[in-house]
Amino acid sequence: MCGFTGFISSPGTGPDDLAGICRAMAGTLAHRGPDDGDVWVDKENGVALGHRRLSILDLSPLGRQPMTSSCGRYIIAYNGEVYNHPQLRSELEAAGDTFTGSSDTETMLAAISRWGLRNAVERFNGMFAFALWDRRKRKLHLVRDRIGIKPLYYGTCGQTFLFGSELKALRAHPAFITEIDRDALTLFFRHNYIPTPFSIYRGIKKLTPGTILTFDPATSKPREERYWDVREAWLKGIESPFRGTENEALEELEGLLADAVSIRTLSDVPIGAFLSGGIDSSTVCAVMQAGSSRAVKSFCLGFDEDRYDESRYARDVAAHLGTEHHEQRLSAQDLMADIPNFPQYWDEPFSDAGQLPAHLISKLAREQVTVCLSGDGGDELFYGYQRYFQANAWKHLSRIPGLARASFRAAGAALGNRLSPAAPGARRSLARLSLLGSRNFSECYRYQVSHSKYPAALVPGGNEPASPHFKQPPQDAHPQHLMPMWDLQGYVPDGVLTKVDRASMAEALEVRVPILDYRVVEFAAAIPLSMKIGPDGGKHLLRQLAYKHIPRDLLHRPKMGFGIPLDVWLKSDLRNWAEDLLDESLIRRQGILDPEQARGTWKAFLNGMPGGEYHVWDLLMFQSWYQKNANTHQATTERQ
Repeated sequence: MCGFTGFISSPGTGPDDLAGICRAMAGTLAHRGPDDGDVWVDKENGVALGHRRLSILDLSPLGRQPMTSSCGRYIIAYNGEVYNHPQLRSELEAAGDTFTGSSDTETMLAAISRWGLRNAVERFNGMFAFALWDRRKRKLHLVRDRIGIKPLYYGTCGQTFLFGSELKALRAHPAFITEIDRDALTLFFRHNYIPTPFSIYRGIKKLTPGTILTFDPATSKPREERYWDVREAWLKGIESPFRGTENEALEELEGLLADAVSIRTLSDVPIGAFLSGGIDSSTVCAVMQAGSSRAVKSFCLGFDEDRYDESRYARDVAAHLGTEHHEQRLSAQDLMADIPNFPQYWDEPFSDAGQLPAHLISKLAREQVTVCLSGDGGDELFYGYQRYFQANAWKHLSRIPGLARASFRAAGAALGNRLSPAAPGARRSLARLSLLGSRNFSECYRYQVSHSKYPAALVPGGNEPASPHFKQPPQDAHPQHLMPMWDLQGYVPDGVLTKVDRASMAEALEVRVPILDYRVVEFAAAIPLSMKIGPDGGKHLLRQLAYKHIPRDLLHRPKMGFGIPLDVWLKSDLRNWAEDLLDESLIRRQGILDPEQARGTWKAFLNGMPGGEYHVWDLLMFQSWYQKNANTHQATTERQ
């Protein structure tokens, strides 16, 4: 696990000190790679690659990056792990390749040199993002893993093409332009994250998962090519469902997940697992412990507020599995101590309230291990969310005549941007009205999972783009099949995995997600609904696998999620901090948000609006981020 960055400047226009600038850019990523760092420069072509290393495999200098292929053609800067690299290396050695070290980076370069970039990437099983400079063709390739576990930003500023693992690296380049994209900001308030391909800065994008981007300095035009698409994989599974019995499906899932966990335990450093006591993390931890000859180190957080505290369940599961369990309790004081760092960790507005426990459990784990496995992905693949059971409501909504729905939609659009959030009853009625106006199921689902239903009201001058992953599905597809697909396209990479990546890498901890192994994803897509939904609700097949390792009574309980008592804390310990950031005169001076809408949201929460704490948290995370970068953005605000 590491961080990388770099740039390409047009001949004659780039900075003189390519290495110095790239070293400064890479230095901003030292938290991702505290063990080592280096840069590689091609002055003739204006190319610079920088890398920060967290040593996981081959701790020797032979694993240092940027790394040159043995043939001399390719230079790579890489973040992540390719878990099946030992198998690939054996195949390459049989074909005549030789190796000097044991890193997966060297294996990747040999595979690309022998098989070509796309053919090699299609054979990689892992989480990765990397930059590859082809010295022969003088082209840059940027590549991101299938699911989007590892981040990658890119964009053109003036005549310089920039890229990197985090936005802070791009900001360190003298050519970077810090212009806030108000359109992308509306998407943040819609989703509580900024979806791919957008970023908070105009002109800077996130690379779509499963994509190879090729940048040719001669034309200055990037070209994208998909080598794997979760939407296509999911629809293919729906069209060609698994035909075996439930026992056969369970046997196949068990084999896939056992292998996914096994290859993710490849490490030259200590490794552990997150354990909440729920189905997903307990299953991963159980499979991991079953394949280990020593007690797995497991980690959990607890809260004093019972409705959020899962630690007792994790403790029971850990005792049954025989793990070496570590636990820490959280308070509002822990949050207050950590909040000032959030803008630095996440780099752009991000407001999943689980970001606090995600960071603090990473901090706890890093005291013992360098790598952790987590159970992320189980809810999406195996129907763990309650919202997945509301699909049948669309059958009734779709019976409303099109003309009537158009009228509802128009009325909702006309009123939504003007109605005060301090009138929650009226806004709930408006929400129902707009929901009735949905054109199709994808629009209906998008509306259901939205934080702000009318985000343009919060961002004057912002025109909300269409959320790129909510594409209209095939007409004959069952709605209940499609919701996980949309989540895997957007919520998982941009919400769940972004939260985990930034929270863990802030502590130089590598987190691996075996349930999101692409083979498990493709298999889950093909499992019939009857095997995903059972008498106990969702995750039926995954539950059966868990019950093979853990007694049913330890796991059979209501879902709690990875939440925090945000509503309680915002009205007590965090209230003064929130009041300061949501001061109406401050927001007016900043000139980004509508001060009346923002202040009205805060008042509605204080007056008891259900779920209002999450809308407030969206505002606070933007304000906190903006305040941290106020000097940087001042000129941009004045121009607007």
